[in-house]
Amino acid sequence: MTSLGLFFIVTLLGYCTVYSRPAVGHLRNMDSFIQAVQQVEEIAGHDDAMTVHFLGTSHIYTAAASLETAILNTSSFSFFDKALHHIVTDNGEERGVVLAPDGTTVALAPLMLGIEAGLNAQTEGTPAVGLFPLTLGRTLGLTFLSLQDFPPSYRLGPNGCWDNTEHPKVFKLYRPATIATDAVIYGGMDGIILGTHLVNLAKSESIPPLSEILKGYYIFNLLEGKGLDDLPGKISPKRRELSRSILEPLNLQNEVMETLALVWKLERTEWIAFDTGIGQALKEGLKEFVKKYWDCPQIIPRCQWGAKPRDGTPIPLSLPLDHLFVHHTYTPSAPCLSFPDCARGMRAMQRYHQEDRGWSDIGYSFVVGSDGYVYEGVGWNTVGRHTRGQNSIGYGVSFIGNYSSVLPSRYSLDLLRRWMVQCAVGGGRLVSNFTLKGHRQAVNYTTCPGDALFSEISRWENFRE
Repeated sequence: MTSLGLFFIVTLLGYCTVYSRPAVGHLRNMDSFIQAVQQVEEIAGHDDAMTVHFLGTSHIYTAAASLETAILNTSSFSFFDKALHHIVTDNGEERGVVLAPDGTTVALAPLMLGIEAGLNAQTEGTPAVGLFPLTLGRTLGLTFLSLQDFPPSYRLGPNGCWDNTEHPKVFKLYRPATIATDAVIYGGMDGIILGTHLVNLAKSESIPPLSEILKGYYIFNLLEGKGLDDLPGKISPKRRELSRSILEPLNLQNEVMETLALVWKLERTEWIAFDTGIGQALKEGLKEFVKKYWDCPQIIPRCQWGAKPRDGTPIPLSLPLDHLFVHHTYTPSAPCLSFPDCARGMRAMQRYHQEDRGWSDIGYSFVVGSDGYVYEGVGWNTVGRHTRGQNSIGYGVSFIGNYSSVLPSRYSLDLLRRWMVQCAVGGGRLVSNFTLKGHRQAVNYTTCPGDALFSEISRWENFRE
């Protein structure tokens, strides 16, 4: 095996249900994981047949290495042991996942397998044939087949929320887990992105330490007025478009089918291949995967930014809608450039709308940050309080910041113009010939969404006077 300072060979055997016992001890965030990586040089792996097939066995310890392993800090070993084993408990707690600085949750197992597969291929000068099977292929194939009697939308996910985003210890899922929870998908995407990056390193380039690879992808600073426009590299908020650029040229159905064939061979269950419904199950599942994880933007859920419960009973929307109204927040007046900053802005807006305005909840359907993410307001299915007299016929989407004289970053604009629109239309929530308007066009008492932003959206397709 090659050396990256720290190897994590972990299993993707799927999920097991265990007794309910709250996770305690270490904080379950990416910062803590990276700090632990920096402190430990080597740890034993956990191999399964498929991992060994692609990567070989983890380690053959010499006497010195065995001694070094024996004196590893017990607390660190316990942390890694818990951090790398992905399970969902019988009360819906997902373990083996960490909270990334950008507010998303990532499973460590597929992430580490992707990095290891990429490193192996780069140092040995061989194709990274195990990269997709180990990160996403196996997971997608097994979840599509195991749940083929369910609607495609129930074969992937779900997401969940942390008990505390500042001191995360427990991550609970919204509904019963599939094999491919959102965290597993994001970890797989990140593993593919970073593994591919390692494969493409020039031979003359030195391989950075694992902690530096993780820091470069997950920890970064955005500049006001630039946002993600100023960071062209590989960073976590861009995982959807980066993974799509790598995987879309492939025939994913063939890739998943080949992965399943290998799984069945290794497990001596080749008879499963005679199931005549496999092809259709994969086709339906991959279509849902593309729609959910590539066509739609990442949306930070209410519980993640710390929303208070709404007052009263929500009024459902009658879908699909035919209007989309664009706003700016004015206050907060500055763009939010990080998850903590955007979450604070969301809480401040909800507090203002509920306490000062007397509304039942935050008024907007969704809010666009400058950190690369969309934040859930009242969501896709509930009537908001964003555009007087028009709330039941359209979504209200606001950009955090005052855009009277400046524009949001180009990336933030694309989150609405491209990602939100195609997600809403593709999901049957917005008609394809919808009408786009600025808030000021619906009422006569505001300049919202600001002169600069209004001038920008007036050039967009679907804009109407």
